Amino acid sequence: MSNVLKGKVAVVTGSGQGIGRAIAIGLAKEGARIVTNNRRASSTGQAILTKSQVKSLEKKKGEQFEKQTSAISGDAEATAQAIRAAGGEAVAFFGDISKFDVAAGLIQAAIENYGGIDILVNVAGSFGFSPIEKMSEELWDKVTTVKPKGYFNTIRHAAPHMIKQKWGRIINCTSKAFWGDIIKHSEYCAANAGVVGLTMAAAIELRKHGITCNAFSPFALTRASYELEAYSQVVDEVDSPWILGKPAFPTGMTPGPEYIAPFICYLASDAAKNISGSIFSLGGNGIGMYSNPVIARNITKFGPGPWTVEELIQQAPRGLFMGYQSIADNPQ
Repeated sequence: MSNVLKGKVAVVTGSGQGIGRAIAIGLAKEGARIVTNNRRASSTGQAILTKSQVKSLEKKKGEQFEKQTSAISGDAEATAQAIRAAGGEAVAFFGDISKFDVAAGLIQAAIENYGGIDILVNVAGSFGFSPIEKMSEELWDKVTTVKPKGYFNTIRHAAPHMIKQKWGRIINCTSKAFWGDIIKHSEYCAANAGVVGLTMAAAIELRKHGITCNAFSPFALTRASYELEAYSQVVDEVDSPWILGKPAFPTGMTPGPEYIAPFICYLASDAAKNISGSIFSLGGNGIGMYSNPVIARNITKFGPGPWTVEELIQQAPRGLFMGYQSIADNPQ
């Protein structure tokens, strides 16, 4: 512990359990005072599994699932209590950040309790599985109202305070699914692509005010990890969430969320004052940075008038698509 965040005030959404909890605890260890958040007290129900699906698991697997998820469940108050028990300062705020006024109340809680807001870490999220041709509007809205809408809400209310003090750190949780995935959850992919766009836009707009904005794509063991594994066991193959078959990476090999926290603390510190608008990949002790989007190749017509379809049929394959591979044929 280096106390690099001593005197700072941080709000961490989605910090009742999992990655958000680990980040809140990590920030507190570095001296920050914390406002934890999740939607409601004792919010520990499954995100996608129904009670009947849990019961349909083989007895041994069902008992194991209940044991595993119970061990890592909690809410914002439980996280705040853990921080206080370790000698830190923290209060909990329950509320759904997808609601504009609730997000305002969350930021106001930091100001009323600790006098300001320096660091905003958005980890809240929702997910579900459905092929795009069967997806309900309800599922789409459920996921996309948290990301990116909820993230916009918190940034919108925190930014004026950060601008006034000419210092701020905004760190958003995205997913590698922002460019497509091997799981059938297009709503989640779109939501996280929205987070990437929001992060880059905020970084550009707020740079002149001494505010940075970055995003991270985590790979860590969470309640969702156990749910995905269990869900795959209780649905028919035709309804499997996997597009190309389940990858051979069981939950027992997945690193814990505590590995995510140190780099988030770094991004929140003065040492990272020049790092903004970047997207990072975090998992275990591995840290990666995505390249900025670039145009890989182009073709230009120098003659009069626009391209004709006939010209494109001739020129595009050799000028634009030489060596081309569709992401649809090789999802990551």
